[in-house]
Amino acid sequence: MPITRRSAMKLTAVGVATPAVLRATDALASSGTVKVFAWQDYVQPNIAEKFEADTGITLELTTFGSNDEAESTVRANGGKGFDVVFPTITNAGNYTDDAGESFFAPIPAAVNSGNVIPSFLRDSAGLGGVQNGEQIVLPFDWGTEGITLNRAELNISDADLSFGDLWRPEAAGKAAFRQKSALFGAGLYLDATGEVPSNRMLDVYKSEEDARRVFGDIARFIVANKQNFGAFWNNATEATSAFKEAGCVIGQTWDTTGLLLSRENSDYVYRAPKEGIITWLDSFGILKGADNYDQAVEFMNFMLQPEVGGMFANNTGYNSAVTGAADFASDEYKAQFNDTYTQSVLGNMWWWQAEPPFLAPVQNEFVEVITNA
Repeated sequence: MPITRRSAMKLTAVGVATPAVLRATDALASSGTVKVFAWQDYVQPNIAEKFEADTGITLELTTFGSNDEAESTVRANGGKGFDVVFPTITNAGNYTDDAGESFFAPIPAAVNSGNVIPSFLRDSAGLGGVQNGEQIVLPFDWGTEGITLNRAELNISDADLSFGDLWRPEAAGKAAFRQKSALFGAGLYLDATGEVPSNRMLDVYKSEEDARRVFGDIARFIVANKQNFGAFWNNATEATSAFKEAGCVIGQTWDTTGLLLSRENSDYVYRAPKEGIITWLDSFGILKGADNYDQAVEFMNFMLQPEVGGMFANNTGYNSAVTGAADFASDEYKAQFNDTYTQSVLGNMWWWQAEPPFLAPVQNEFVEVITNA
């Protein structure tokens, strides 16, 4: 089983990996080095070895497990120490210095941006990929957050499945969720029912006052149904454990949780709730403080090849944003993709939005309310 994107890998006492130098041969060091800061499973050994063999560049890989960890690390280093960084695109605007200037350099013309699926490149502008009129990060991959369900224990049809099902009586003590995300999943459900109008949760991005109103009402709903709390999770390992060890039968999870569970046990399915599947887009870009600029360009172009995009999808279960990558994916990946992402699902995706500065602090306040309920 491949490592999962947000696994809780205890690489150091402070949670950030010491750079792991991956060399195909020592002789390759003469062609330079590239320092990459990526999610924990994005650059697995087969990709790292192929990169070094194809380019002669030594890869120094440091990994992170959350956007907060990545942002704080880059900020603490003053935007230096890495060449290429992989932020979730909605968080790209948070990578700024004290003066509000982005740590990311504009994407150079030498990077093969045309290899990105055109609609993703187009939509990336409104999600945070463009700052001050310049493309600073490129879409790299995408995935979703929906419902993982054990149908042997709780049989709900695809057509009826809802984020609200986490709170039905039959799920008492058996629902798993990440508090931060549950505010949005429950919010989409409560907006659909008319109980907490929020313009499909887009109101929380408008102002701090709107965010407090909407999150406050949602948190009160969740706390009122705290008898359904089965397990909280913050990474993919914890999400899987919620089902395997804590006895959960339903959960709001990332796609890989349900897809990997279903490979082991066909009772599990990962499906889109009728309110719309929550969708994230990850990206990568070059820091202004990069010491190895030319090597960074080569690394990005390597990762933007369809063959490498297919390798990435096979490794992780996430979906590459590179045109033609699916042609290089395994039959197992293709089968799960087609089973999960029907045309109706793809037509009803809810995208995480670019975060205004006030959002995270307000959201975290209500995460604490839920956690301490």
